[in-house]
Amino acid sequence: MLSSTWNFIKRHKRKFIFAGVFVGGVYLLGKYAQRKIQEIQEREAAEYIAQARRQFHFESNQRTCNMTVLSMLPTLREAIIHHLNSESLTALLKTKPANKLEIWEDLKIISFTRSIVAVYSTCMLVVLLRVQLNIIGGYLYLDNSVTKNGTTPLAPPDVQQQYLSSIQHLLGEGLIELITVVKKAVQEVLGPVSLKQSLSLQELEQQLTQIRQLVEEGCSSSKRKRLSWYMMPDEENTLASQACGLTENDVTTIKLLNETRDMLESPDFTTVLHTCLSRGFIRFLDNMSEFFRPPQGDSNPFSTPDRLSHVSLPLAKIIPIINGQIHSICSEIPSHFVQDLLLIDQVKEFAANVYETFSTPQELQK
Repeated sequence: MLSSTWNFIKRHKRKFIFAGVFVGGVYLLGKYAQRKIQEIQEREAAEYIAQARRQFHFESNQRTCNMTVLSMLPTLREAIIHHLNSESLTALLKTKPANKLEIWEDLKIISFTRSIVAVYSTCMLVVLLRVQLNIIGGYLYLDNSVTKNGTTPLAPPDVQQQYLSSIQHLLGEGLIELITVVKKAVQEVLGPVSLKQSLSLQELEQQLTQIRQLVEEGCSSSKRKRLSWYMMPDEENTLASQACGLTENDVTTIKLLNETRDMLESPDFTTVLHTCLSRGFIRFLDNMSEFFRPPQGDSNPFSTPDRLSHVSLPLAKIIPIINGQIHSICSEIPSHFVQDLLLIDQVKEFAANVYETFSTPQELQK
């Protein structure tokens, strides 16, 4: 029995060797595949956790953006009111001065200027902070997730403070220049319009459109500036003011400012800002429409209250309404105006793209 078994094995020796090698190979291949599958699963799990962490950090950063915008609106509002003080004119009118008509003309220009400037500057504040805080947010994510090996932080606290303080340009020199440009446009469009002339909401919208064209395409009496200039000064001015004695933090801050300037001058940013401005002026007119409603009981079929009502008001009556709009536009209490801007899809998508760019390690090597 053993002899016959042994003879069988000898006759089929090659087959047994082949089978043994095959089974062993399959076993080793299975072990290798199992190990590779485990590595892939572990890598996918790590990537999923990293992506979830980055998504959580991004969403937290957007909430910070929203809160920062709301916290800065009172400062913006006070700055606009300081430079365009219509309250002193209204107080003067109560004294019944001899030059009453002249004061009314000044009040017309200042009231329209400050509400239009409020729309522009609030939109600019929303998109500028979205850019700045997402650049900083991206670098902070890398500092916390990637560069934990003792290397210099990409965005140390001093740099963050120095970089974010550049927002003061929009609240200072940029705002003053914006006021100057808008005021010239308002004078050119509304200067000839009589205080007694009645305007419908549609006609008011046409006046605002003309003013916007002059501001964004250039007044006849001034050279047009890019809208990005009002948010951030020219590179030469920034570097000139820090030309000597630059510390390492200064160099990092200038790098951040240059990266921000590149973002502000990009076509995507221009598209997002103009989307915000369009939404802002629509909301502004929606707020005004509340005062253009027809009298109760009016059965005129053309007096149905809508955004472009056929109801007309004398310009003298529109001025006080326009004058008070700044308190709705620059309200730190979430108003429809600010909420509309914060919820625009293009703003969210642009913010996500900025964060993605600056939270990706590969970008640092380019």
